[in-house]
Amino acid sequence: MYPSVELVTAFLFVGCYLSFGLSIATVKWLFFSSILVVLIVTDYRERILPDAVNWFGVGLGIAFAIRVPPADGIARMLLGRQFGKALLQWGAGVLDAILGALLCGGLLWAAAILYKLVRGRDGMGFGDVKMMFMVGTFLGVRGAFLTIMVGTLLGTVIGLGVIFLLFVSGWKSALARRASKMGLGKVGTLRWAIASRYQLPLGTFLGIAAFLIMFFGPWTSSRWSLLPLG
Repeated sequence: MYPSVELVTAFLFVGCYLSFGLSIATVKWLFFSSILVVLIVTDYRERILPDAVNWFGVGLGIAFAIRVPPADGIARMLLGRQFGKALLQWGAGVLDAILGALLCGGLLWAAAILYKLVRGRDGMGFGDVKMMFMVGTFLGVRGAFLTIMVGTLLGTVIGLGVIFLLFVSGWKSALARRASKMGLGKVGTLRWAIASRYQLPLGTFLGIAAFLIMFFGPWTSSRWSLLPLG
């Protein structure tokens, strides 16, 4: 697997250079790409999103925001009439990064709590929330929100496909038959219930979505700019 990971990483680095040129912005996105690759692969293989990687990324995203702020500019809109240009040169970028982390990480956290209340079990780990804190510092509110939307859409579509394939392939059918003999239900129903509880790596889908937003952010931002901010 690792040769393919290294090859994909190399393509991502080339994509960063071609998209952002020789600049500080390229350095920012190279770091972001490296962090995302680690998180995507680790979550896919181990179902873990390491705290050390996420929190390092949060600090790095805030630091880079001083020189290369997130593109959405929400903080500039909020601060433009209140503070001078000197503060806006770095303060608005940092605030954009912090807002992206808090609002989008908080949104995913609220979704996790709501899922547990409704379904009675965890739908995602807190590592996914911390990952969105990190993504928010790099992409800002709009970019991180789009990441959540695209990532959950990918996870839903692919997840349904995986569940269906597990069901038709007879995954853990022996367990379903034993449970059926104990009077817990029909074999087919139990097989579907078991397949539907397969743990999918949400962080992997969020990471893929973050790459899409990183590279196609200017296009999505232009569409967002057509929407009223209130």
